[in-house]
Amino acid sequence: MKRMSAVGLAAAALLCVFEAQAGPLRERLAERRADSGAEVRLPAGSRAQRDIAYGDHADQRMDVYIPDGARDAPVLFLVHGGGWRRGDKAHGRLIGNKLAHWLPAGVIVVSVNYRMLPDADVLTQRDDVAAALARAQSLAPTWGGDPSRFVLMGHSAGAHLVALLAAAPQGERRWLGSVLLDSGALDVERLMKERHAGLFDDAFGKDPAFWRATSPLHQLAGPTAPWLAVCSSRRRQACDQVKVFAQRVRETGGRIDELPVDLSHGDINEKLGLPVDYTRQVDAFLRGIGALK
Repeated sequence: MKRMSAVGLAAAALLCVFEAQAGPLRERLAERRADSGAEVRLPAGSRAQRDIAYGDHADQRMDVYIPDGARDAPVLFLVHGGGWRRGDKAHGRLIGNKLAHWLPAGVIVVSVNYRMLPDADVLTQRDDVAAALARAQSLAPTWGGDPSRFVLMGHSAGAHLVALLAAAPQGERRWLGSVLLDSGALDVERLMKERHAGLFDDAFGKDPAFWRATSPLHQLAGPTAPWLAVCSSRRRQACDQVKVFAQRVRETGGRIDELPVDLSHGDINEKLGLPVDYTRQVDAFLRGIGALK
């Protein structure tokens, strides 16, 4: 077997670096194309209340989608992704299939916006999500919802914010569980010491103290509500983050289910709600925590 030349080795190394950077870039471009804000058609009998304020800033708004005849209904609380810098609560890729699936099942769906980079750092974004959750829980009875039957769900950066909030809950109210859709930032300190995409530098900077403050793994101090952590089996780093986080959840007395799926980062968000095994596995978790019958 011939040895690879020095030029060949250098080319292979460059290819590895390119793939590490190009993967996240392709995902971001695909999300921008898919999240063009197409109007989502609601199931018959459902209604929407849009741009409910939970703060004074224009970005501190949420939409609520209410199924027909809602009474003491569970509530799915959605936090969009977008690299902590972009995204919107009304993007079709975020809500389209989820509304089509869960509204007919009697689940209220809340989708939130929050302030983003560069105007609001990650901890401020977490505080916005916490404020939105408190406001939604206080309003839930007026929608026919049960404030004690909330499930938190976020995708990508939104999954990180959900995990950061759920790892160290604020206030007295709690929720049934949290669903993390392909977060690559559960152990931020470890992430920032490895090769990573530039968007993480924008979000977490260079200060190790800030890495720990914004790391869900480092905020876990005791048992929390159950978790379901979905990761793309095509993204080794994301599934590695889930494994390390899951170990810490169990060490602190919590319950977490790991769900690697053979889907892209964007499809993990968009395809949830379609009649596929992935959706059925998420539904099984929701039934297990009392959010679905």
